[in-house]
Amino acid sequence: MPSQQIQTLLAPPNVQISQRKSLAVLDEQCKSLDDLDGLDALVQQTLASSNALSSQLAISQSNVDHLVSDTRTTAEAHLHSAQELSLLRHSLTDELAYLSQELVSSMAESESGPTLLEDVEALHRSLKELESVKGYVQVIEHALKLSELAVEQLRTTKDAVGEGSVAEYQSLQTFVSSVASSCAQAADASGQQTLALVTFLEKTRDRTWSDMKGVLFVTLSSAAEKLKWPMPVDFVAATPEERKSFETAFLNLLNLQQLGEKIRPPTTERNEKDGLYPIQALVQPVSLRFKYHFEGARDTNRVDKPEWYFTHVLNVTHEHRSFMENVVQHLLASTKYRNIMAWREFTMLLLPLLSRKLTRTVPSLLNRPSLLAHTIYQALAFDAAITEDGFNLSGTSARDGTPDTLEKWDGTSEIVLGKKEWFDAWMEGERIFAEDQYTDIISAPDAWLITDDTEAESSEREMRSTNSARRVKALVEQVTDRYSPLPHFTHRTRFLISVQLPLLELYHSRISSSLDAFETLASAFVRAVPGALGVNLGGGGAEGSVRVDTGRFTAGIDGVQRLCKALVSARFVEAAMESWGEELFFLELWTEINRRATLRARAQAESSLPDPSPDEEEAPESTIFEELVHQYAKLSTRAEDIIVQQVCGEVEQGLRAHFSAPQSDGQETDDIALSSTLLGPIALLSSHLAFLRSTLPPLTVATLYRRISARLSEHIFHRQILYRGRHRLTVPQGRVVCAECELWVETCQSVLSGSSSRPRVEAPWLRLLEGGRLVAVQGEAWDKLLDATFDVGSESDWEELVDGIVGVCEMNREEVRQVLRTREDCGR
Repeated sequence: MPSQQIQTLLAPPNVQISQRKSLAVLDEQCKSLDDLDGLDALVQQTLASSNALSSQLAISQSNVDHLVSDTRTTAEAHLHSAQELSLLRHSLTDELAYLSQELVSSMAESESGPTLLEDVEALHRSLKELESVKGYVQVIEHALKLSELAVEQLRTTKDAVGEGSVAEYQSLQTFVSSVASSCAQAADASGQQTLALVTFLEKTRDRTWSDMKGVLFVTLSSAAEKLKWPMPVDFVAATPEERKSFETAFLNLLNLQQLGEKIRPPTTERNEKDGLYPIQALVQPVSLRFKYHFEGARDTNRVDKPEWYFTHVLNVTHEHRSFMENVVQHLLASTKYRNIMAWREFTMLLLPLLSRKLTRTVPSLLNRPSLLAHTIYQALAFDAAITEDGFNLSGTSARDGTPDTLEKWDGTSEIVLGKKEWFDAWMEGERIFAEDQYTDIISAPDAWLITDDTEAESSEREMRSTNSARRVKALVEQVTDRYSPLPHFTHRTRFLISVQLPLLELYHSRISSSLDAFETLASAFVRAVPGALGVNLGGGGAEGSVRVDTGRFTAGIDGVQRLCKALVSARFVEAAMESWGEELFFLELWTEINRRATLRARAQAESSLPDPSPDEEEAPESTIFEELVHQYAKLSTRAEDIIVQQVCGEVEQGLRAHFSAPQSDGQETDDIALSSTLLGPIALLSSHLAFLRSTLPPLTVATLYRRISARLSEHIFHRQILYRGRHRLTVPQGRVVCAECELWVETCQSVLSGSSSRPRVEAPWLRLLEGGRLVAVQGEAWDKLLDATFDVGSESDWEELVDGIVGVCEMNREEVRQVLRTREDCGR
């Protein structure tokens, strides 16, 4: 009850309220005068009620006093208890603070030791870990016991391997599977990774199977030793007991393998050492001998003699081929592995010996390019030899029998070539080696001597070359031989682009720079200072080098000789590349480059290769060297142009004195005296043609002769006959001109006799011969010629008349008129 209500109840009676209530009662009871008669009774009733209420009030007052006294006593007791509880709370707070301070980790305060709570928690964790370890140990112990029982069970039944021989192993496998399943569910629930326990149990299971194989391996090895294995086996000469023991051990291993394929889970990845169990057992003694000879400290273990261990493995395959094909193959024929070819399986299981050896050896050879290259070539040679013997993956356990399985064997070389760092190191070494050889070729003293290529094919016997061109061709062919055995077209393409094409590009640049230097030194300025500079076009010096010399290396036979060296070098390499492009190796490589997008991209980035075609259905029309052939052809044409320019320029230079000398009237006799100024140019032309004939192939000589003769003929025709200015020819002078024209042809005929007929020699000079003969015509023939030429008549009759008079008709009527007008007696 609230204190305010208590105070209200303890307050004395209110007189006014009593009076109002009394007045209200009177008003309700006495509503008229007649009602006053009962007023006395009402008073008496009220007095009685008042007395009763007074007694009740006295009792209530006594109860209230007693209650107040009890309440005060209780309140004091409660107040005392509250004070005691407050003191207790403060003491508990202090104690809690002290205990909290005591529970601070010992890691925070290095001076104090671990608290009791920490000790309890650590012990609790240790207890949980020990309980887990106990469970782990129990699982491992059970697995190891099953493993031992499985091996022991097979050991006791090794003479007759059946399903009962692997019962304990099946129990082990079931146990491992159940543990792995339980751990997988727990790991999925907690989001953790696979427990190491599962990995250990799976390894134990696999190791148990390997131990079980090992039990039978020992049995087969013991039986094989009685047959003198791993020496060549004469199975027929062995005793029946020895043969029976070998066959039984062999078939028991096959039975074990067959059981394993049924009960063991399939492996996702195949190991290179996997194969038929009995053949694996037979390979083990061979492997031990290989390790003894080629992986130990014996003299046979030499990094510079990789051919020794390759030859050893190849010999082993040869020595045991008969045993594998006649004995082992017969044993396989009665089993489910009848499709396996024993010799190929045996050879396949020997290959890991070489894989392991190469993997350990090659890293030490990366800084020794020559040994690395030698090792790779020996690996390629081994692959070629073993493939030639008939080895491939078809008929081995490496195939799973599906149609999509690749039968092609990558080879032992793929161990090196398939690793980018090793392949790049080999490629760099080959590139440096090839460039060094090229430098030696170019720097040789006889690099630019023109020689006959005695090794050329019959179709190229007339091809001349320089020593450098012949050696560059041999070097490029050597490079081809070095990378042609590579099994993958990607590697071949890299070799082509990185090693082979740069050699041809360097030689092209060398010849081109020589021609540039020749043109520079043969300019008008250098000609004005003869002997000032010379160019090293044939001495084999540094590329494009210019040296000070007193000789005039761009004039005369010496100059043309240097140009011929460039020409025959370019032509020889051009012909070689045309021949290479038609070879099967390069045709296949170019077809593959056009077919594959990745190889096409590489080819498109290489300026020395033609643009590949993306059409995979049609074979490419071009060859792989077409672009370089075109570049070398342009180089040859440029060299021919410079030769023509050089020879014609020198002859024309010599003719200047002849054309500027005053011409005598001559004598009316049959004897014609030629000017001495003509002998020098004719002798110069003769010496040039003789040198070209002795140096260049006949077809090239014929081409150059036609161009040189045509230019000189036209030059002499214009300077000596057609454009003489105001000076007209007399008949004797015309005869001299005719004799000089005939002398040019006679000179060429004498130089080229035996290589060309006279009509071919005369062909470039026909216009000049016709002009010379026209100005030498006299008498009646002269009159007929004038009338027929200047009068309008039949063209055919005119040509027949001209041909009949001078023996040739190359010019048209207007040109003949110009020639005839050079005679002073023309009058037309």
